[in-house]
Amino acid sequence: MTTNNFTRQTALIVIDVQNDYFANGAYPQWQVDEALAQTLLCVEKAKQQSIPVILVQHLADNSQGDAPFFNPGTLGVEIHPALLKAAPDAPIITKHFADSFDNTPLADILRERHITDVLLCGIMTQNCVTHTAISKSAEAYAVSVIADACAAPSQMVHFIALSALSRRVKLINSTEW
Repeated sequence: MTTNNFTRQTALIVIDVQNDYFANGAYPQWQVDEALAQTLLCVEKAKQQSIPVILVQHLADNSQGDAPFFNPGTLGVEIHPALLKAAPDAPIITKHFADSFDNTPLADILRERHITDVLLCGIMTQNCVTHTAISKSAEAYAVSVIADACAAPSQMVHFIALSALSRRVKLINSTEW
């Protein structure tokens, strides 16, 4: 008889915590500072538990001219400095689509690290967080969305997105893992 010594491995993926979503940015979000504070707590918790942190950065596709936000070469596209300070060694995945797996090396990085469980947080709840959480590629992982470490354009949009996500993935708060 063989014994299965399989252990679960977790990664924290922080999606699009970029300057354009904050005050003075091109598209400020509802409760973004609170979401950032919870995200920073999650990063600290991950570091204490030796959980890898992966940052995701959205770059606008400017093939049709400048996009409304996340334009390459602008201050707005940059990852928030507090997050970079909290996770200076985290790999940064750049993407051009809502789904963080779409045309990026994210799945390869997770596979190389033998990740089985993914914790997601970031901005915007209804768009990039949701599309990453329910991605076909995400089906390979036990996905949890850290609800209080996410932000959206409004409270209503945030809670509608979380309600829809709750049918597909586990929702947790930053204190629950």
